[in-house]
Amino acid sequence: MFRQERVVIDNISPSLECGKFFIKRVTGESVVVSADILPDGHDIMQAEVLYKHSASRSWASQRMRPLGNDRWEASFSVEKQGFYQYKISGWVDYALNWQHGIEAKLEDGQHVKSELLDGIQYIDFLLKEAGKGQQDYLSGVKEAFADEGRYLEATQEATSDHLRRLFLEFPQRFLANETDPLEVYVDRKRANFSTWYEFFPRSAAEEAGKHGTFQDCHRLLPRIVKMGFDTVYLPPVHPIGEVNRKGKNNTTNAEEGDCGVPWAIGSRHGGHRALHPELGSEQDFKDLIKAANDQGLEIAMDLAFQAAPDHPYINEHQEWFRKRPDGTMQYAENPPKKYQDIVNFYFESSAYKDLWKELLGVTLQWVEYGVKIFRVDNPHTKPYYFWHWLIAEVKKKHPDVLFLAEAFSRPRVMQQLAKQGFSQSYTYFTWRVHKQEIIDYMIELTQSEMREYYRPNFWPNTPDINPFHLQNAGAAMHMIRYGLAATLSGNIGIYGPVFEQMVSEPFKNKEEYFHSEKYEIRHWDWNVENKLTHIIGRINHLRREHAALQQTNNIYFCGLENDQMLAFYKWDDAREDELLIVISLDPENVQQGHVRLPWEAMELHGPTSLGIFDHMTQTNYTWQEEWNFVELNPSLPIHIFQLKRQ
Repeated sequence: MFRQERVVIDNISPSLECGKFFIKRVTGESVVVSADILPDGHDIMQAEVLYKHSASRSWASQRMRPLGNDRWEASFSVEKQGFYQYKISGWVDYALNWQHGIEAKLEDGQHVKSELLDGIQYIDFLLKEAGKGQQDYLSGVKEAFADEGRYLEATQEATSDHLRRLFLEFPQRFLANETDPLEVYVDRKRANFSTWYEFFPRSAAEEAGKHGTFQDCHRLLPRIVKMGFDTVYLPPVHPIGEVNRKGKNNTTNAEEGDCGVPWAIGSRHGGHRALHPELGSEQDFKDLIKAANDQGLEIAMDLAFQAAPDHPYINEHQEWFRKRPDGTMQYAENPPKKYQDIVNFYFESSAYKDLWKELLGVTLQWVEYGVKIFRVDNPHTKPYYFWHWLIAEVKKKHPDVLFLAEAFSRPRVMQQLAKQGFSQSYTYFTWRVHKQEIIDYMIELTQSEMREYYRPNFWPNTPDINPFHLQNAGAAMHMIRYGLAATLSGNIGIYGPVFEQMVSEPFKNKEEYFHSEKYEIRHWDWNVENKLTHIIGRINHLRREHAALQQTNNIYFCGLENDQMLAFYKWDDAREDELLIVISLDPENVQQGHVRLPWEAMELHGPTSLGIFDHMTQTNYTWQEEWNFVELNPSLPIHIFQLKRQ
């Protein structure tokens, strides 16, 4: 292939697998683009980033600046939802090279009359491109270049800053090399910042022994708002299978009155398009969505694409399921675990297109009801390309819709789901307990390529996971885990009310809850307020107030020579909000140490006086030293310091 371009553009960042996947942003964020850009020889070159929204016909541009060692950088802001494209253009700038050559020869005492005549071509180009306000100036320069009697004037203009600025503003871009476009998908801001509260609607009844309803859920919304949450996640609300129903504590055989597992979807009452009859009607569900929205909450719905053995699909679309050689239905397994109450869809079916279309139809039905957030159950057990297609189809008409991938699987699997389009992802935070493993995990999430496409959502617990460190734990450990999640990550969630009421009795030797709500209806005192509900509310209030806590990637870990204490600096992109968080990892003992202020991360050149305000204790300090003493007690194991430059 013959190519005349003289500029090579290489190692573009961000770029996922050479553009195979798009990167992600939310409205108002910037995309910082860099690349290795180099010409042959020693010529001066220029480069720019071109970008546009998919709905726009014209490209905007930002000139790139050199970082050294042939690395160039520029940034642009994304203001609208949907896809943007961006690409890089680079060229040898012959006009600037001409001007540089004139300057060098004049410094060497050389006569440059011929060079001045050569420069007329660049003035002619500017005469066509520059505005009318520059016409007289440029015509005068051209005349001086051609008049040997005006040699001194000509050399002064040839090397002037005025002419240099015009060359920069109106580049010729001769033989420019342009890369193929890359893509960034822009979501609404809740993709980056959300605070989830999960509860089972069937346990929402005020009276013990009764099945909760959507109407009962209305009573709980003000409590959830008071604690500072903005997203209410409901486990599946569809009819629950009656065949092979599981009993309490995951027993194989249900007893009379056992309610079954919500994720075993489908019965004689309907399937994925229906609602559990004891929860209420379609209108009841719509009313709950509206009531939540009126209080600043969004309802997140569970997408669990699997079926109970008596799901209507089993008879209506037998081709969507796999049977054993003996003709019996193949139920779900994750050996040695068996899920006799669940049958997986057979995505290898020859009728897969009809299956895909139906599952898209299910999703769109609930979007039409007003659901804009989905928590997707076990997405890693379905084809990646199915999710890529479904999410793209939904977001074509409904860009506000967000998808959270519930996949506690292998790292590459979780990363692939995020690349295929999931807006947020569950993480390993639940099992990161010790100081160094927390730091290492956060560095992986925020300083690797993952920062461009993987939006973590930190959950201290879930209905499936009662981690060992929370089992029978007191308020201090719950505060530590919530404090870590809420300050490390922009997206967080808890499964309540077991978390804030510290109901954490385990199933023996397992990371599971005894009397798990997955298998039975529980009755809760929803009026309980305690220190933990107060601390959760306080931290969530700070999250809403502080842009530094509404994102994940701007984080820097500070020196603190105590393995039982963690300190990190967080800031917003404009550096208008700067926080220093110090958390004890010890729920039993007082911990103290000296924390090093992050001068280099704050882009300060050395020690300076900083105003310090602790949002948790409402206390002011002034720190002037590089290392400063901190102490934390299990009764309040977190400092959230506001940093004020003085």
